[in-house]
Amino acid sequence: MPVPLVENAPAKVNLTLRVLGRRADGYHEILSLVAFADFGDRLSFTPGGELMLTVHGPSAAQAGQSADNLVLKAARALAERVPDIVLGKFDLEKDLPVAAGIGGGSTDAAAALRLLARANDLAGDDPRLPEAARATGADVPVCLDPRPRMMHGIGEKLSGPLVLPPLHAVLVNPGIALATKDVFAGCTPAAHPLAPFDLTAPAKNREQFLQSLAGQANDLEDAAINLAPVIADVLGALRALAGCRLARMSGSGATCFGLFDSAAAARSAAETLSNKYPQWWVRACGLGSG
Repeated sequence: MPVPLVENAPAKVNLTLRVLGRRADGYHEILSLVAFADFGDRLSFTPGGELMLTVHGPSAAQAGQSADNLVLKAARALAERVPDIVLGKFDLEKDLPVAAGIGGGSTDAAAALRLLARANDLAGDDPRLPEAARATGADVPVCLDPRPRMMHGIGEKLSGPLVLPPLHAVLVNPGIALATKDVFAGCTPAAHPLAPFDLTAPAKNREQFLQSLAGQANDLEDAAINLAPVIADVLGALRALAGCRLARMSGSGATCFGLFDSAAAARSAAETLSNKYPQWWVRACGLGSG
């Protein structure tokens, strides 16, 4: 039997998210600083045979029908571009909540593309990989090489990899799913731009980076709270924790993050929240290269 190939699919966190305007085709232009957690889903692939997907794990029930999963959509998109591609069976261990603003489906799809590239001896810079990523979903390109970056456009324009200082976070989802299109529909682009975000020296001066980060925003936060007021409760709970430097929503929600000065402080905060709100999904993590 072929030995399965394995890829981690790390959670994507939007540290900032600016909505710059709405395009004629209905999509919104954004500008976002993205980082990746040191945990996420786990995807394995056994080459050969019919394209298939099995899903298990804590969030498997929320992932929906396998036929609709972005893993299969990404595989089909790459198969359209690579003649005689070897497909096979994917197995997804699903921990990340679904429709949660941390790219669960997108990071799984990107992991599928990396696995197919390995199985078919495609170079990492093969242009068909980002083409398939863009065809699969707006957040898939940034997850293809999960390192901190600025995202532009609708997510298809990416900066080069960025070096961020060590970030210790707690991610919290109150157990609800939010449709991205509904959140964007309720968002009004910011009338006034925020101060330029300085990314020239974040790795050298963590304090300066945190101060600069605090001066930014997630422009989707108010729209998401209007749809799901519990998000405001999550943000309030994070901000009330000892040592929380910054609390903000990620993506289109409902997952929020809090930043702390150490891994120990983040773990302690996560334990406090888990005990107080056992119905919430809570994870302490590091944010960096994924």
